[in-house]
Amino acid sequence: MFPLLKTKIEYLQGVGPSKALLLQQELRLHTFEDLVQYYPFRYKDRSQLYTISQLKSSMDYVQLRGTISHVQTVRTEKKRLIARFKDETGEVTLVWFKGLQWILKKIRPSTLYTLFGKPAVYGEHISFIHPELEIFVLNRDDNYCLFPVYLTTEKLKSKHVDSNFLAKLQRNTLTKAIDHIPETLPDQLRQQYKLMDRSSALLNIHFPKNHALLSQARRRLKFEELFYLQLQLLQLKQVRMKKRQGKIFRAVHLLQSFYASGLPFTLTGAQKRVVREIYQDLRSGYQMNRLVQGDVGSGKTMVAFLSMLICIGSGAQVAMMAPTELLAEQHYQSLQAFAESMHITIALLTGDTKKKKRNEILDALQTGTLQIVVGTHALLNAAVKFKELGLAVIDEQHRFGVMQRAQLWTKMSAYFPHVLVMTATPIPRTLAMTFYGDLDVSTIDEMPTGRRPIKTVHYYDAQRLKVFQFLKKQMAAARQVYIVYPLIEASETLDYKNLIDGYENICRAFPEVPIGMIHGQMRAADKAYEMQRFVKGETLLMVSTTVIEVGVDVPNATVIVIENAERFGLSQLHQLRGRVGRGNLQAYCILMTGDQLNSKSRERIQTMVRTNDGFEIADVDLRLRGPGDLLGVQQSGILEFKIADLAQDEKILQAARIMAQQLMQEDAALLQPHNSPIRAQLECIRSHKMHWSSIS
Repeated sequence: MFPLLKTKIEYLQGVGPSKALLLQQELRLHTFEDLVQYYPFRYKDRSQLYTISQLKSSMDYVQLRGTISHVQTVRTEKKRLIARFKDETGEVTLVWFKGLQWILKKIRPSTLYTLFGKPAVYGEHISFIHPELEIFVLNRDDNYCLFPVYLTTEKLKSKHVDSNFLAKLQRNTLTKAIDHIPETLPDQLRQQYKLMDRSSALLNIHFPKNHALLSQARRRLKFEELFYLQLQLLQLKQVRMKKRQGKIFRAVHLLQSFYASGLPFTLTGAQKRVVREIYQDLRSGYQMNRLVQGDVGSGKTMVAFLSMLICIGSGAQVAMMAPTELLAEQHYQSLQAFAESMHITIALLTGDTKKKKRNEILDALQTGTLQIVVGTHALLNAAVKFKELGLAVIDEQHRFGVMQRAQLWTKMSAYFPHVLVMTATPIPRTLAMTFYGDLDVSTIDEMPTGRRPIKTVHYYDAQRLKVFQFLKKQMAAARQVYIVYPLIEASETLDYKNLIDGYENICRAFPEVPIGMIHGQMRAADKAYEMQRFVKGETLLMVSTTVIEVGVDVPNATVIVIENAERFGLSQLHQLRGRVGRGNLQAYCILMTGDQLNSKSRERIQTMVRTNDGFEIADVDLRLRGPGDLLGVQQSGILEFKIADLAQDEKILQAARIMAQQLMQEDAALLQPHNSPIRAQLECIRSHKMHWSSIS
């Protein structure tokens, strides 16, 4: 016999097969257990009762008590149902446009109702559109409480499965199941963190008697959710370290020689710290799986090269993979001078590499005479074979599909290559602890000395002439400028500035200036040609889409103008800003917007103007957009929490991770009797989500 919580939802009173099918399709609710873990997204505070005479236009949702009379159907352009609702202080109008027959059957004359709804005030006339009505029952427990509101869909509402219906289902389910809900956290742990028991938490998340109990229920359920996620991630890391042996690389003679020959610039303290962390991984005997994050210009490429020297000094080869040919070319050019100074062989392999050159590179990789190969997806080709691949460096990893990155592992059969993942997109700590929870994370949180902060300013469209005057002065001083547009061609539905019109306007505004244009729909060769002209200074002004978000460094580019800046996310704005300020010259980022900005757009613009700190920007972006949007749909599956919110729950997350780490140290196999609830819960968790970080 199945446990009660595994009972199919169709056997719950009031559901049946047809509604059960809808609940499965629309909300993924299959069992009693699914239902009780479908939490409200907000609550209606029914703790206060108003009279009609107290109603004001500024009020949100209110609760009244009274009787209903004069119910009538009105046939105008749209059929509607109208009724009067009155108490001892006055009278208001109730209006319904949908479900009229159902409402007519529900309303009883001379019956005392509790009404809950949002008042619409027009002059002295007050009305409620589709109010919620319940017959008042004296001394009923839930008459004064926080009432749950559940997300539903239009399809469900059309079948009368609305939030109130779901609340009734929850009450029925909890009444039956409350004594069958297993405890998932040991008593000792709950006492340590002062957590409510699970049955009480589920009861109070759906039907809290007061705000204090709701807060305790939320804290308990959030902790549980985050604790089990962290525990699974730490277990994955433990498995990886036990099963995935990495070759030991201890040789530092090339590193010492490179230091002795004179570095092109002084390493920051953060770069030195990260190199030490990488070296510890490379000599540990376990496969390194480390994420290095750092702002644009923080020196990640140099850290990667120093890591390469350790591997090459031990006789191994290195592959560096970038998501675009432009970025691969940039990395190749950056590394080439360093490699040649150390008599290290290096080559570039992309889709555009000529057949003769490609064959030479493939032969050199197989024989081991080629020590560093920089490339794009071309490195994943089955024809690319290494004599001994010791390190795979993956730049801007979020731009690669998971399986694409995994293909690098097939290049060696004797052992797993060490993996160094780099990103210039700052990741908030809460995301790093969850999305990359089974990786080791290093942060380069220091900029090279002498680098001037980029000055960021905000101008409205009406101030465009002032901006153009500034651009003319910069280009007269032989400085270069980017102007970025969000769309290639004009859109009938989106009022964005578009690249084609923008290019024509810029040509008219700057007739004497050599201007280039680049966008994602151009052929790779054409993009490379335009970009090289800009790099060489043959064009002073580059009109572009966001294709230059990750592109070739141009130290002479001092200004970037971002059109319709309100349409971009914060992280993308910060990435675009990083295209300038690559040299020692003062750089500027000009954010152009329309006059009308909503509150979120205004906060994004103000954040950009206020700070250059990518990690502060990432935290604001997480709060404004949420983790799914921040990471992209493809990679957000692991972050589909039922109740936890990474933008708000950092303290709970940290406590959950500390507890999970402590448990792994004390009883990794969960054999102690007091840990049996944790072992049982882990066995119940059937996670079909792929943990991206297990393949970097």
